[in-house]
Amino acid sequence: MSNRFIIVDLSISPEEYQKLYRFAIKDVHARSRDGRSVRFPVNALRRFVGHNGVQGSFRIGFDQDNRLSSVERLD
Repeated sequence: MSNRFIIVDLSISPEEYQKLYRFAIKDVHARSRDGRSVRFPVNALRRFVGHNGVQGSFRIGFDQDNRLSSVERLD
């Protein structure tokens, strides 16, 4: 039962993040470093929101059913 991980680089301004929340958008769509498209719940980023929004590289983990299992900031 191993997790699968991808790395994404995110740059979401505070205004963009507020729009996601305000308009009840549920998912973030991003492209991984290896070119794959990924979608995961916006609330998974809540603990990473700062004055500059959400910035940095993240390791996103998925279980065998392709459900989000972890989000970890790398930098």
